[in-house]
Amino acid sequence: MGELGGNTKMAKEKEHINLVFIGHVDHGKSTTVGRLLFDAGNIDEQTMRKLKEKAQQLGKGGFEFAFVMDNLKEEQERGVTIDLAHKRFDTDKYYFTIIDAPGHRDFIKNMITGASQADAAVLVVAANDGVNAQTIEHLKLSKIFGVGQMLVAVNKMDISGVDFSEARYTAVVEDVKKHAAQAGWKADLLRFIPIASLPGDNIVKKSEKLSWWTGDTLLQAIDRFDVPQKPTELPLRLPIQDVYNITGIGVVPVGRVETGIMKIGDKVTVVPGREGKGITGECKTIEMHHEQVKQAGPGDNIGFNVRGIGKKDIARGDVLGPADNVPSVVTEFTAQVVIMSHPSVVTVGYTPVFHIHTAQIACQFVEIIKKLDPATGNEVTENKDILRNGDAAIVRLRPVQPLVIEKNSEIPQMSRFAIRDSGVTVAAGMCMDLVKKDLNAK
Repeated sequence: MGELGGNTKMAKEKEHINLVFIGHVDHGKSTTVGRLLFDAGNIDEQTMRKLKEKAQQLGKGGFEFAFVMDNLKEEQERGVTIDLAHKRFDTDKYYFTIIDAPGHRDFIKNMITGASQADAAVLVVAANDGVNAQTIEHLKLSKIFGVGQMLVAVNKMDISGVDFSEARYTAVVEDVKKHAAQAGWKADLLRFIPIASLPGDNIVKKSEKLSWWTGDTLLQAIDRFDVPQKPTELPLRLPIQDVYNITGIGVVPVGRVETGIMKIGDKVTVVPGREGKGITGECKTIEMHHEQVKQAGPGDNIGFNVRGIGKKDIARGDVLGPADNVPSVVTEFTAQVVIMSHPSVVTVGYTPVFHIHTAQIACQFVEIIKKLDPATGNEVTENKDILRNGDAAIVRLRPVQPLVIEKNSEIPQMSRFAIRDSGVTVAAGMCMDLVKKDLNAK
């Protein structure tokens, strides 16, 4: 291959990182994202002007940056499946997909359903309010859902009463560190910076008002994230998000590859499938960003066609894997859970809906094996039959219909779930052990 060989483009492709922005709804998360995109030249003046006008019409002058993401979200609502604002953003080093989960609930839901497995997170905490209950919950959740590294942006440094004070910044940082440690974060995976996103201090440009700060801007700081290891060596696991019927091609399931690699010609099996036994076929085509590709790997959102798998064989919540390493369909599983916001108490017999990758399946609490102190992880012996908010526990669970889940020690990307009840995330957790269903049993 000479200089113009077919691989040169590929080699020059920047590494990709999925970056989620999280934080309490009023702490300036969307404004931070909007400001970053604008100041870094990813949104043109004209779009910005339109957004400004729109913001003023709605009596929200000054909030046009928050509109940037909202607008993207609206566009998406008219389009396809992912209920999340995804925005490509390039730096010198990486290209990022920025995921702005608009509300707390959306963040949780999207982290689970795999619409956005974030590699890294920016947690926005307002300097005037500091840490609150939602901040603590986001620290816990991002840990459970496998976010590997986090940048904490202490925002609103410009607000009256904070006035760019170093002492106030330091106090917020210490408070976040304390709660992060309790949520299981190691100190070396967290970094901190002060910002004021509405006026644009320390977002892309250094700020004179933060003369005491000698560290990174937000843009520099996100460029220091490490590239996540792609789990290509693990077996293929591809949760199905949607199934389309396309004229001339046939049945096209759509989903995001969590682990492993899928190539054209591979023998693959979908489970549980309608009958709970799994259906095997051969992968014929793979499409990504409207282009045919020969293979797909972790993080790729793809549509594909499998010979032998019809419309009635496959649905959202099914998982595709290699025919010789079929995803685990379980009759029961053991999990570590953290109770977040249950209105009363969780006891044996409780059967809420579990959101696991793209599946939503009711599972029953069959046994509370042991109750744990969430701060230390040590066993708690008193009142062990009752779980309240803030409690952690090891529990045995039984799904009411066939469910695909994997052990955290084997395929962590497929082990995490959230428990939702009446529109609220009651708990989150991960699978530690499982009992496989015999797919050949009559």
